[in-house]
Amino acid sequence: MGEKKLFCQRGKLCYQISLCKEYLLRDLHDLFSGERFAASSEEEPLPFLVQAHRSLLRRRLEGVDMSLQEGKIRNLGLALPHLHTLLIRPGETFSFWRRVGRCTAAGGYQPGLTITCGGHGSAVGGGLCQLANMVHWLVLHSELEVTELHHHTDALFPDSGRRVPFGTGTSIFYKNVDYRFQNRTEDTYQLLLWLDETDLCGELRCSAPPRYRYRMEEREHHFQREGDGFYYRVSQVWRRQYDRASGNFLREDKILQNHSRVLYDPALIPPEQIRQESEVTE
Repeated sequence: MGEKKLFCQRGKLCYQISLCKEYLLRDLHDLFSGERFAASSEEEPLPFLVQAHRSLLRRRLEGVDMSLQEGKIRNLGLALPHLHTLLIRPGETFSFWRRVGRCTAAGGYQPGLTITCGGHGSAVGGGLCQLANMVHWLVLHSELEVTELHHHTDALFPDSGRRVPFGTGTSIFYKNVDYRFQNRTEDTYQLLLWLDETDLCGELRCSAPPRYRYRMEEREHHFQREGDGFYYRVSQVWRRQYDRASGNFLREDKILQNHSRVLYDPALIPPEQIRQESEVTE
């Protein structure tokens, strides 16, 4: 006798009904949570730069049609205006999907790369993870507090032009897999986001001089083959905090423990990064 299917697994209609139910539950939660969501913008940049970053728009990804990268860029261009110049005032919460909204073909969105359970695919509006990743990277360098984050669980591609530690991105899926952070400081923050010929560019700015500087540090990075026969990418990411005025180190926190199954050809793993079982330490 086969395993009993969940309601959402009984066909496309059941899946859509389940999604609508989850959307309703999310909306009801937000309605009664008492949270104030960031919704106002200011064209004039706030005076103090907290962090800036650039992310390559086109990366060579094993087994991925480059047309999906071009679709992603189109999608980024449509989504950016919903976040660019957004103010996050004291006490407000940022929600990616409340700002961007649903991405549809009727709205001009094109097929782009998506990450699914155990692999990658394509869907209209795909590729916006890169935008959420950008926002998250900026927020990690501030006093803003992340309140909803969904990590990717697998290593889908070899590194290609990576500029940040592995695993510091976030998954998003309209609208229940969201990315959110809250401003619990007394200052106002602002997002600035734009595209140039090669990169997605971002700045996080503030109404007052930031008190701290942050640095992300990847440690114990290696690949290891485990008893199930799969290779895993293992690492830790630590956030180090410094006083901006004096430069003194203040504290560090482990913000991520990666243990991600490698889903691409293990022959593409650099041999010097493979650690034998006898070398692996707790």
